[in-house]
Amino acid sequence: MRGFLLGVLATIVATAVCSYIVLSSGLVPANADAEPGWLEIWAADTSLEATLDREAPKGANPVALTDDNLVAGVEQGSASASPVAKGLYPQPPQLATDGVEDDPEGFSFWRIKHGIRWTGMPSWGNTLTDEQIWTIALFLKHMNKLPSAGEQAWQKVRN
Repeated sequence: MRGFLLGVLATIVATAVCSYIVLSSGLVPANADAEPGWLEIWAADTSLEATLDREAPKGANPVALTDDNLVAGVEQGSASASPVAKGLYPQPPQLATDGVEDDPEGFSFWRIKHGIRWTGMPSWGNTLTDEQIWTIALFLKHMNKLPSAGEQAWQKVRN
């Protein structure tokens, strides 16, 4: 049993030392325009999914589904990618074009409020009120079936 435990400990130490050598040698890219490796993608995706499941609001959106609120959501949430965002890899998600209509509104609320680490998606929690963020989440949930007033506002922003 002692030999087994020493083998496990030796494996852990060897893995830690090899990981340190690989990281400190610069073999893992840190540049923003490099494609991340599979391990980094897996870790980020797994962490985001678990965080959304644990922390995203579960209840209904407190902002009513009205034409005025959808238009406000269009106007507040339709910023195009900035020149800075275009220089990042991966580029920050553009929620209004990346198809989040099937996501729970609480997930969109959380993503907008807190941002997404390692994607360039900023946190808007210190800039927008919760009501403004919920209004944007409302627009994102209904962006593929907007009423005429919302669709006109969306087309105006897109053009």
